[in-house]
Amino acid sequence: MDRTISLAGTALNLVGVLGFAAAMLVLPMGFSYFFSILIAWGLVLMLAGFARTAPAGRTVAATSALVFGGMYALCNSIVYFVQLSVVATTPLNTQAAALLDFQQFGMFFSLDLLGYGLMALSTFFFFLSLVPTRREENVLRWLLLAHGAFAPACFILPPLGVFSASMPGASWVGTALLEVWCLYFLPVWLLSL
Repeated sequence: MDRTISLAGTALNLVGVLGFAAAMLVLPMGFSYFFSILIAWGLVLMLAGFARTAPAGRTVAATSALVFGGMYALCNSIVYFVQLSVVATTPLNTQAAALLDFQQFGMFFSLDLLGYGLMALSTFFFFLSLVPTRREENVLRWLLLAHGAFAPACFILPPLGVFSASMPGASWVGTALLEVWCLYFLPVWLLSL
């Protein structure tokens, strides 16, 4: 049962990443929010499986990966669920929209980046928990380490006010960066399977 749940989580991640990449390009924004929630939930299921089978001496790293992954899943599920429910269905005044509408780079955008910082910490600890026995596992480890390196930026940039809706080209730059992230993460999920 443990292996099945973990594999299902990894497959859910794969579907989420592919769906998210497609939704960003050709579907209404709500679909990308939905697929982002699938990525978050799938990551927790996948990491639970890795934590369950972590080799001796690597269980604290694997458990840390799982906990930070759960924190990411909570943050980002809240952000995207609010986008799908409150923001999409409720007329918001200017102040409420500035806080809640992810597209306006306000509070919920910062919460989203906090979540991705936690995800990066999760992948860093996932990297520490793996003991590669095959070439593919070694590639996976280095992909996880490189992703983990983004954690500091996710924590530092929002408080510095780097992001704003008034940035020239903010929308297309954000989409391009997220598409690159999807291309980067596709092999992570495939190798995790």
